[in-house]
Order: sequence, then C-alpha cells, then structure tokens
Amino acid sequence: MNPYQAPLADMKFLLERVFDAPTTWESIPALAEAVDMDTAAAIMDEADKIARDLIHPINRNGDEQGVRHQGDKVITPDGYKAVYDQYAEGGWVGLCGDPELGGMGMPKMLGVLVDEMAYSACNAFTLYGSLTAGAALCINAHGTDALKQKYLPNLYSGQWAGAMDMTEPQAGSDLRNIRTKAVPQEDGSYLISGSKIFITGGDHDLTENVIHLVLAKLPDSNGISLFLVPKINVDDNGELAETNGVTVGSIEHKMGLKGSATCVMNFDDAKGYLIGKPNRGLVCMFTMMNYERLAIGIQGLGTSQAAYQMAADYAKERTQGVAAGGSPTGALSDPILVHGDVRRMLLNIRCYTEAGRALSVYTGQQLDLAKYGDGEVKSKASRYVGLLTPVAKAFLSDRGLDAAIMAQQVFGGHGYIRETGIEQLVRDTRIAQIYEGTNGIQAIDFLGRKTTGDNVAALTEFVTEHQHTLATLESISDEQKAQISSRFEALLRVANSVNDNKLAQPALINACAVDFLDAFGHLVYGYFWLLMADRASNHEDAQFAATKQHLAQFYLAKLLPKVDYHLAQVSAGDATIMTMDESLF
Repeated sequence: MNPYQAPLADMKFLLERVFDAPTTWESIPALAEAVDMDTAAAIMDEADKIARDLIHPINRNGDEQGVRHQGDKVITPDGYKAVYDQYAEGGWVGLCGDPELGGMGMPKMLGVLVDEMAYSACNAFTLYGSLTAGAALCINAHGTDALKQKYLPNLYSGQWAGAMDMTEPQAGSDLRNIRTKAVPQEDGSYLISGSKIFITGGDHDLTENVIHLVLAKLPDSNGISLFLVPKINVDDNGELAETNGVTVGSIEHKMGLKGSATCVMNFDDAKGYLIGKPNRGLVCMFTMMNYERLAIGIQGLGTSQAAYQMAADYAKERTQGVAAGGSPTGALSDPILVHGDVRRMLLNIRCYTEAGRALSVYTGQQLDLAKYGDGEVKSKASRYVGLLTPVAKAFLSDRGLDAAIMAQQVFGGHGYIRETGIEQLVRDTRIAQIYEGTNGIQAIDFLGRKTTGDNVAALTEFVTEHQHTLATLESISDEQKAQISSRFEALLRVANSVNDNKLAQPALINACAVDFLDAFGHLVYGYFWLLMADRASNHEDAQFAATKQHLAQFYLAKLLPKVDYHLAQVSAGDATIMTMDESLF
C-alpha cells in the first residue's frame, strides 16, 4: 500500500484562487495578524508530512490490534500514544483554537484542509483530536471565564482530551428521554449520575485527563442541561486532584474504527459544572455537535481522497484483460485503467472528492465570517452555515462511503481481503453516515428547519447569490451555465412546493428530505465544478487546467443529471411511502 500523499496543489488552488482566502483573511483583523497565504502553505506542507509520516503508518496496526479495555484502563493500539504526543506537541489539536487561551487562532477554511489530511491518513486516530477541539469550542462559547481559564489551555495543548456524552440506551437520537441526573450542591457544582453510550474517546491512555461534556436533567425538570465533568478533578491551581466517579463500563465492539475508543461511560456522583444556562443544554451542545457534524463530513471526504489514491495507483499497476479494440502496446494484458468501467468509477470518485473539498472549504469560509465578521456579513454567513452544515455532514459522508465502495470494486477480489487495506476504509467510514445524527436526520433538518423553516428565505438568498456569481464566469460557456442555472430554479420551485404543502401533508418533509438534500448536494457540486474550471482556466500549469476542465465536463454530463432524478422523487410526494398499512411491512 502506497503512503498517503495530500493533494496540496488542489488544496492551495481552492484557498488562493477559487475562494480567495487571502482577501477574506485581510478583511478580518484577528486573522490578518495570524495568517497569510505563505503561512497557510507552510502549515499545509507540514500537515502533509505529519499525516504521511506519523499518522498513516499507525492506521493498519490500529485496525488490526484495536482498543483494549483492561481493568479500569482503556489502552489504544501500539504507536498511538507516541504519535499523539508528537501531534499535540506540534499544536495541531488547538490549530483553530482561541489564541488568548493557548490555541493557534488559525482560520477554519485552513483547518478543514488539515483535518482532511489527518482523516485520510487514519480515521480512528483523528477522532481523538476532533472531539477535543469540539469540546474546547463549546466551552469557549458557553462556559464561564473561570472554566475557560481552567480547562481550555490544556485542551488546546492536547494535554487533556474532550468527549461529548449525549445519548443513552433508551434515548437514541431523542434526547428528551435521557435519564442522567444532575443534583445541585451548595458550592455551585453538581453531582452527575447516569450512563451514556457510544462515547467516542470516552476514555483512553493518550492524555492524562478527559473532560466530558455531559447532558443531564436537573431535579424536577424535563429540560436538559449541559455539564463539564472531568475524569479527574482539577484543583484551584489547575493541577490534577482526585478521581471523579467517571468510569468506563465497557468499550463497543464495532464494525470499523477499531483504534477509536467508543465507550459506555458511567457517572456516579461525579462532580460537574454547569455550561450555559439551566435547561438550555442542547443549545450549548449544538455548538459542539455542529462542529463535529462538519468534522464527520470531512471524515468522509478524507476517506474519498485516500480511496481514490489507492484505487488509481492500483488501476495503473494491475494488468488484466486487453483494451477494447486491442492493446495500444500490443501487450497480452493491459493495466485495468484502460477499461471504461474502471475509468467511470475513478472519475466518479475524483469528481465527488474535489467538489466535496470545495464544499468543505467554502463552509469553513462561512464559519470564519460568522465568527469574525460584522453586521450583515456576519449575519449572512451565519445563515449559510446553518444551511450548509447538515449538507456537509450528510452529503460528504454519503459520498465518502460511495467512494470507498467504488475503490474496493476497482480492486476486485483483492479489495475484499485485508492485505490491500481498502476494505478497512469501507468499514471505517460506514459509521460517518450514522453518528452525530444519522444522515436522514441531517436531511430532515436541512429541508424541515433550514429550508422550509424560514419559508425558503435562506435557500433563495443562497441560490440568488450563486446564480449571480455563475453569470460572471468568463471562461464557462452559456450552455454549461444554463445546466446549473436551470436546475437552481427547479430546486427553488420544488422547495417552495414542499413549503406550500408542509402543513397539509405533515409526513412530506420526513419522507422526501433525503432526496432533497441529495438534489442540493449534486447541484452545488456542479456549481463548484464550473467555478473551479473557470478559476483554473489561466493556471500556469496547463495540465492542471486541462484536468479541471475535463473533470468539470464529466461531472456535468454524468453526475449532474442526478439532480433531476432526486427532485422528481421529492415532487412525487409521500403518498406511496405513507399509505401502505403497517401490517404489510
């Protein structure tokens, strides 16, 4: 298996030429002082080395060995601890963290690219830092100044880790049914008691402490509150003190991500501290949840890139069969890259991956503007973040699994055995469609809350802006522009139809949401392909430009028509889905 190589040229092209990151950063004082394109390029170069030389080598062993639960300890696979120490020492955990509290203060549109590299190298390892960064973001957004000063520096440094403790066996995604209790104490703390399941990074040997963000209910309250609960208590001087009634009941035995410790966590009168206001825990937790949703989408994107590299390399090396019409070299067998079906799969993977990267960087840009911008710039970016977050999570992770399966198909029978490594990608990325809210839930959020929740206002604003940009692309033909423009108009027609009928047909949104999200995803990818093709038209590397032009043509011809299919599915309504009697299932 060849070592992972980050697609640095594509990444730098997106930042500098497609989304004009330097201008965005210059417009924001906090970022203008921290980063320019040279700094960003240096960070990406170093992240590539870290992913290739440190993280990728532990991927296979982590899958083979897995996490072990021995007594009261959770032990990560051999090599994880040493690599994590170097990763944390380099400041990668706190890359986008608050610089006043120990973070590096880098923009999110750069952070998503670093995240992609790490996920491409090893899904399981990268989850530990991702959960820590998300917990730090939540504490910084909603915690008291005292909690921030006490916990954030060691989270940003990677000395401590973070975990998100939400669901329970009887609750699933319906968190109203959680039973974990929080009893207030005279000193302002709370005693937390209950059990949580599916807790990624709930415990491990990578750090000296794990800081849990736990959803629980106050006495005589049906509301849900959020609490910071350290595995080991921290004294007033910031030093570790006594253990805190936080223990591991077991670790989950999973289909994939064997190197990621997914735990059942027990809290027995564990001391915790309120984050945000009482009974407003979900509002606070969604700060972390939305961070992780984008991160999990990027997990799917990282898988796509890794899968493409593995499959493309294999297709160039593996000889089998002869090209249609005869071997161009007269050989008895040709590399399988000559075969149309293999090329179809590789082009599908590559087109989805490169457009997916554009979506992740664009979403990161909106997050930066929403965080640092002022007035209408900040307001509009916040609306776009709300619109795009469920899409980024669901569409990127769906396409990530598709990419892994297509890449496995390129390998044929060799893709089904462990030695090639491609089957690990299939297993590891399957969970991305499930956790942080299943992709069906993401689609319902996208159509039910983000699209029809404001009577299609945010979606209309988004489409109008991007229609205008589309019209300005000088190197794109009117015919190509029309393929995107007409479908943007169709998307809005269907969205408004759903909005008009949502009260009369209460099951409509739930039944059609996945198709609507898929239509939007395929359409936005088509828009990004024309944008990339246009920005590459004057690229100094003629081969780079020609590649972008060809991939854009392939996408418009072969993948963009999926928009029509999915919109037709939405327009067909919910009748055939909802009218069959339950007894017939």
